Amino acid sequence: MTTFDDREKAFEAKYEHDEGLKFKVTARRNKLLGLWAAGLLGKTGADAEAYAKEVVMADFEKPGDSDVMDKLVKDFAAAGKPTEEHTIRKQSEHLAVEAKKQIMSEVR
Repeated sequence: MTTFDDREKAFEAKYEHDEGLKFKVTARRNKLLGLWAAGLLGKTGADAEAYAKEVVMADFEKPGDSDVMDKLVKDFAAAGKPTEEHTIRKQSEHLAVEAKKQIMSEVR
């Protein structure tokens, strides 16, 4: 095994680790976003948890965050609480920071 092979494997391992963390942070952010939205929609307890899970699952429909944003905008409108996408995105950004803190504290 050469030094080049060792560095290549180390790079691949780091990339895999970083992508795994990114996925976990995004999923946690979406859960927190779902819980935030559930509160605004009047959901509590198990209903709020179930709704947060729906938000997490919505992220697997299309690449990027547009699927999550679409779901939340539609759900708020259906509940008679129209909320603009930029407001949801701002909350999402705030919760991404919190999600990263939570995940990083679990990794250590």
